[in-house]
Amino acid sequence: MFKTNKKDTFYRQIFHLTLPIVLQNLLSAAVSSADVVMLNSVGQSAISAVSLASQYTSVFFMILYGLGTGVTMLSAQYWGKKDIHAIELIQGIALRFAIAIAALFAVCALTIPRQMMTLFTNDAELITLGTSYLRIVSFSYLFWCFCEVYLASLRSVERVTISTALNALALGLNVCLNAVFIFGLFGAPELGVAGVALATSIARGVELLCCLIVSKTSGDVRLRFSYIFVRNKVLFHDFVHLSLPALGNDLVWSVAFSMYSVILGHLGSDMVAANSIVVVVRNFATVFCYGLASVSTIWLGRQIGEGNMEAAKKDASRLVRLSVFAGILGGIFVLVASPFVLKYASLTEQAMHYLKYMLLMNTYYITGTALNTTLIAGVFRAGGDSRFGFICDAIDMWVYAVPLGFISAFVLKLPHLVVYFLLCTDEFVKWPWVIRHYRSYKWLHNVTKKYE
Repeated sequence: MFKTNKKDTFYRQIFHLTLPIVLQNLLSAAVSSADVVMLNSVGQSAISAVSLASQYTSVFFMILYGLGTGVTMLSAQYWGKKDIHAIELIQGIALRFAIAIAALFAVCALTIPRQMMTLFTNDAELITLGTSYLRIVSFSYLFWCFCEVYLASLRSVERVTISTALNALALGLNVCLNAVFIFGLFGAPELGVAGVALATSIARGVELLCCLIVSKTSGDVRLRFSYIFVRNKVLFHDFVHLSLPALGNDLVWSVAFSMYSVILGHLGSDMVAANSIVVVVRNFATVFCYGLASVSTIWLGRQIGEGNMEAAKKDASRLVRLSVFAGILGGIFVLVASPFVLKYASLTEQAMHYLKYMLLMNTYYITGTALNTTLIAGVFRAGGDSRFGFICDAIDMWVYAVPLGFISAFVLKLPHLVVYFLLCTDEFVKWPWVIRHYRSYKWLHNVTKKYE
């Protein structure tokens, strides 16, 4: 058992768990950055089209993330009891949902990509480019669903280094293949936007292959396809009870965030292009925030599974303080990176004007993101409480932020940067309720049961 009553031991072990996840998030952000940099030479329309089409991939990822969180929430507590069999059964349950959702996204992206793009923009060129991207990237969804669930199982038993290594391999391959297919290197066809989608699909396929190899050779949690068909009423009930609110939370948040892109997409290609670069910078700035949230679920979940409730309370407080530091650090990163981004971005004069002020707004926006993410997606879920986050984000995003964005953009017709500023208030509006819920300790529950 870890000696979490000693601060130096706590911070050292949190650092060792967080570092691989931060590196994984950095690599993921690097791939997005590489896409933008490479497509920068193709043209602003290519950047905008991939940015808009990728919103569907982002929604799909957030659904997988929600399912993965359900796996981690439940499995981390069973890991506290060292029950590997329960963890593999939970993995099988998650795969049932993941495969069904992946199939739905793949079929839609393959058969109705033009209609999907029309929701985001009325620009004919962007619709055509985005359609070609969606058709090809659809094949990656089925590979991806297996990988994410398996990697979530590995993280729940604190095998974060293996998880990061597998993800790093896929992301590194993705960047290399992007260069090959975008620019037509080594005799490959010069595919541009379609090349980004092809690179993603191949990289995800290779990642799944590597997951299967690790599963066969590792002594950790195995990827057992037969467990997809194993029925266990207790674990199924608990998984649904815990993961569906988490999935709903991530879904309402990600779809609402995609609605931001719908709003910006109808404000013109200059806003879309500027936002696509801002998203890349913000992804880099928030790597520690999201890494800390993931570790919070793993660390506190194991403690709660062991029955160490008082230690969990103390460590939750330390994690909250770390989240404030992560937010400040992220804001400083955006501030420092802004001059370099503005120097090398190849956009129109109007888009550059938008980019400058949108980056400035993100220096403070990240501080709001850091605290909320650590508490809602980390601390609360570790204690088996995913319902609060679902309700909180549903109200915040769909009652406040999205309507405010549409009204300010299309009814009041406010200046574009004012619309963006209003959209960036969503994280701060929910602070009072999130902090109050944390201090009540109503999120703290041991959810493990006898399941045989």
